[in-house]
Amino acid sequence: MLTGMNPAEFTNIAAVERDLWWYRGMERTFYRFVEPMVSNHRNLRVLEAGCGTGFMSRSMRQHLGWDILPMDLSLVGLAHARRLGLDRLVAGNIVQLPYRDASFDAVVSLDVIAHLDQGPDEEAFEEFARVLRPGGFLFLRSSALPILRSRHSMFVQERQRYTKSRLRHLCRTAGLDVRRVTYLNSLLLPVAFLKFRLWEPLTGAAPASGVSMPPRWLNHLLEMPLKAESALVGAKVNLPLGQSLLLAATKPAKPPARHGG
Repeated sequence: MLTGMNPAEFTNIAAVERDLWWYRGMERTFYRFVEPMVSNHRNLRVLEAGCGTGFMSRSMRQHLGWDILPMDLSLVGLAHARRLGLDRLVAGNIVQLPYRDASFDAVVSLDVIAHLDQGPDEEAFEEFARVLRPGGFLFLRSSALPILRSRHSMFVQERQRYTKSRLRHLCRTAGLDVRRVTYLNSLLLPVAFLKFRLWEPLTGAAPASGVSMPPRWLNHLLEMPLKAESALVGAKVNLPLGQSLLLAATKPAKPPARHGG
């Protein structure tokens, strides 16, 4: 079952999404990851499956010139997207996409599948594959490593965290070919582990949003590791562990040949 993100988090995200170190770093790394794969493709019709506040839909439209169709389960998220000036907004569920087969050149889904249980996440990947045209791209980001489940994870209603092997399995069962998958937010992994596995349990921290603007100096300091990782990702280095995963897959241009028995 898809529960979606805690509606209270949309306002927190909208307030800081332009400037917070995590969003700035993830946006930069996303483009370094994606651009080499789509450099020979123009005028792509793209679904953002789980657009949230619409910030990345607007960014992709401006940065890549894509024809973006934003979709989200939450009317709260879509209201934020409307305030950003986005149009053709659709309320929809990623496990039952309201689009015809082979409708899109690419599907982008960022930090959405973590809100699914196992089983429904397989349905979502099947839906991504269904609406992609042959040769089309899936670009997907998710929270990573179950051991990093935190009080923030609980607050936003995250149902699971992923590994490379799990994402590869989901692509394989949906008939998608993995082009590349890498962990992200790796250099700060030791800090995250200490906070989530030691500090939060010791202090009895309650579920709470982790999205807030730190002092400017700290925001700048935290962004520096993500800048370094962005350069590595742009140099086609796949990071071995991290707090997030970024995947690129394609729908085969032709169905696999069947072998007779």
